[in-house]
Amino acid sequence: MSATQAVALNPLAEIANEAIRKDCPVVFDLLSERGKRFFFPTKGILAQGAEAKQKAKIANATIGIATENGAPMYLECVHKYFSGLSSSELYDYAPSYGMPGLRQAWAKKQRDETPSMGQQRVSNPVVTNALTHGLSIVGELFLDPGDEALSSDLLWENYNLSWETRLGAHISYYPFFNQGLTGFNLEAFSQALMQRIGKKLVVSLNFPNNPSGYTPTRAEAAGIVRALTVAAEAGSKLVVVCDDAYYGMFYDEACEQESFFGRLAQAHPNLLAIKVDGATKEEFVWGMRVGFVTFGVKNGTAGVYQALEDKTAGLIRAVVSSVTHPGQTIVLKALQDPAFRKQQAEKVEILRQRAELTGVECRRSEYADCWEVYPYNSGYFMCLRLKEAAADSVRMKLLEEHGVGTIALGQANLRVAFSCLTEAQIPGVFAAIAAAVRSVRGN
Repeated sequence: MSATQAVALNPLAEIANEAIRKDCPVVFDLLSERGKRFFFPTKGILAQGAEAKQKAKIANATIGIATENGAPMYLECVHKYFSGLSSSELYDYAPSYGMPGLRQAWAKKQRDETPSMGQQRVSNPVVTNALTHGLSIVGELFLDPGDEALSSDLLWENYNLSWETRLGAHISYYPFFNQGLTGFNLEAFSQALMQRIGKKLVVSLNFPNNPSGYTPTRAEAAGIVRALTVAAEAGSKLVVVCDDAYYGMFYDEACEQESFFGRLAQAHPNLLAIKVDGATKEEFVWGMRVGFVTFGVKNGTAGVYQALEDKTAGLIRAVVSSVTHPGQTIVLKALQDPAFRKQQAEKVEILRQRAELTGVECRRSEYADCWEVYPYNSGYFMCLRLKEAAADSVRMKLLEEHGVGTIALGQANLRVAFSCLTEAQIPGVFAAIAAAVRSVRGN
């Protein structure tokens, strides 16, 4: 077969595509060529193994694990590090869609935390290898080489690595903050959408924002939803990614404290909302790598959502097979623990106190010649816009002369993660940054 010959679609991909095309034709149009090709192998090894698991009462010779005494085999030198978990909760393969119990629990959590969702039908969450994997899946499903995505100019660099470097899409930017650095630049966001009316566009909404630590106010949030809805009504075909990595870490009552997903999932048939979230930050389990992808669109049907879940699980099966079973087990047990919400709130309160002290220290009058402070009210980070000093030069000076680590972004922005600073460290960090800025400027 020559390189120019198209590969015939698998019949299961055809079935999934037809389910989407029938009930939500715009969603089908939004799919990338890879997204249209993908399916979950419901007649393959996994499906046959699942069938055998239910019906093979005498012996099950289907699954690629070793068993002993009716449970997965294990080494004691490994198992001794786990307490209170059975071998079947740790060592067996998880389904490519994720553990059913965890998917159900996370779906309930999402709905409980998002009153605006109401009774809107959305997909079941599919478990991913944390949020990076979730964003990668979104790109694979909806971005072809040359396709355009829209983001603020303050974004996590993994978007570039995944969507541009790996997939060949192109990210366009609008300024995140308004000219006076008082809040979200709704005008620039709306203009960016209006300039692309009638086109297919993937839009990223990352709140609380990495790197700035800003979440829009309720009024700004309403304006963002309105601008996206107007664009959809005017003929744009939109995939809106609600990157909720730092969800729940809100330190100001004025900021929007619901995911945008609830409203966008029922905004317009031309708008497919995708919630990418996870336990990574919300449950403080960064290394367990458990995230979720959830789809929502106005008039979305069970058939459409099943097809999207199948395509997502097919991608997972093709790349990593399934997500860590121990991580999923522990996240589910945490969600079911009566102490979960209380313990989570205690940790968020610690972060709020660090954010509050950071706000005092970074805005001291003696530092006014060194930087401007971008607004922040949530998440892990805050950003400084340095005055007359290159950010990377300041970063290196901080490391070499003060032993302080920060992140330089572009020419003038310096990101400070107050999440990993003790309150005792915070004043010294900003004093060191000021000293580094002045040193770089030669004064």
